[in-house]
Amino acid sequence: MEQWSSRLGFVFAAIGAAVGLGNIWRFPAVVGQNGGGAYLVPYLIAAFAFAVPLMILEISVGRSLKADIVTACRQVRSRFEIVGWLIGGSVLAVLSFYLVITGWVLAFLLFSMTGSGTSFEAFTGTYQPILFFVISTVTVGAIVSLGVQNGIERMSKVLIPAAFLVLLVLAAYVATLPGFRDGLRFFLTPDASMLGDPAVWSAAFGQVFFSFSVGMGVMLTYGSYLGADANVPKSALTIALADLAVAMLAGIVIFGIVFTFGVEPTAGTELAFVTLPAAFETMPFGSAVAVSFFGLLFFAAIAPSVSMLEVGVAGAMRTTQWSRRKASVVITGLILLAGLPSALSYSSVGFSVFGQSFLDVLNSSIGDYGLPLSAIAIVAVFAWYQDPATLREQLGDSIVLPIVKYVVPVVLVVVTVLRAAGMVPTAWSRLPTAVSLGGRNTFAVTLAFGLLVGLAGWSIRRWRRVNRAGFRRIT
Repeated sequence: MEQWSSRLGFVFAAIGAAVGLGNIWRFPAVVGQNGGGAYLVPYLIAAFAFAVPLMILEISVGRSLKADIVTACRQVRSRFEIVGWLIGGSVLAVLSFYLVITGWVLAFLLFSMTGSGTSFEAFTGTYQPILFFVISTVTVGAIVSLGVQNGIERMSKVLIPAAFLVLLVLAAYVATLPGFRDGLRFFLTPDASMLGDPAVWSAAFGQVFFSFSVGMGVMLTYGSYLGADANVPKSALTIALADLAVAMLAGIVIFGIVFTFGVEPTAGTELAFVTLPAAFETMPFGSAVAVSFFGLLFFAAIAPSVSMLEVGVAGAMRTTQWSRRKASVVITGLILLAGLPSALSYSSVGFSVFGQSFLDVLNSSIGDYGLPLSAIAIVAVFAWYQDPATLREQLGDSIVLPIVKYVVPVVLVVVTVLRAAGMVPTAWSRLPTAVSLGGRNTFAVTLAFGLLVGLAGWSIRRWRRVNRAGFRRIT
């Protein structure tokens, strides 16, 4: 079985999985919308008291069972295999439109390098988004096909240090801008009156679970390649600190620019593709800053994409006994097909469902509810139904066990309910032209997706049983 070459290789890969677009284009905006520095208090509490214990659970389960999310669920109870398929399906569904956005980032990186000055509206009015989606997907598939050490680990050892270096350079540059001190003061000074607002706490908890990539099966899959001598709590703490460092540096950079040029710290793609490019055009060395910024975004998009694809590829390899290369080709091909409607929705085709773009429909359904529900399912399967002796062997007698068993599920349920009630911002934030999908339509899409993935999982399980029965008769 494949393994990381060292603990450092695992930590770099896991940091890459955790650090994504949300750390850079969403975290600063959510801070700005929730009282500036006041938001950091509940965010840090949520990170170290709840998200890190859940990360320790996932990594420990993966290391102990040496299995992907589907196989691990099946090892706990055979009937839980369908839960593994639902979790893996949710991750791949999110990946299908995450790679579309990754393609946008790649396109704007090239636009910045060539100085074309193409606007987001002009870009999405062509067929170019489809081309860049295909390029991004094939790139991610190629990296995963190379394996754990030669592909994922090698990529992470290059991209993660590069991302930190670019962030530090950008932060040093922004420190020379006239609005830097005002931005830093807003970002780091807490408004104590905001700490009594439940919405601020809900937003912090919703962001931190998403930002750390916990509850998705990613850390469980990466943990399965970890050696038995690794210190899981120490690794999880390192990953969390690195994730927070990126978010904080991104906040310093974004707010320095925002307060210097008087732009709104809006969230998501509006910040990246509309607001900041306008500021880049007016600032000194704007072209170099734009290239650095979009290069950073591309680094932040590729590594999580690789980790999400690995969830599907690992599941396919262990379920079908395919080689890594074959599994990578098949799953990448499925992602290309699944992501095509999202790519078409932000192109000259303008493919829409329920009166809005297909990408927004997935964002408002699977993106907002699939991942929180996956996290709840992971806690239920491994903290409640797994053999208690095995669970205690994985986690020891630390405080992590009662936290993940009793506290984390309650927090996840509350955050999910509040998100459904509109009190917590959506996971990927709003796209420039997006509107929220109605509650009934959201439920319909999520239910239809669950039924489709469940049927696929049941079919694969039945196929595997038939093959095993046939093999036994032959032998």
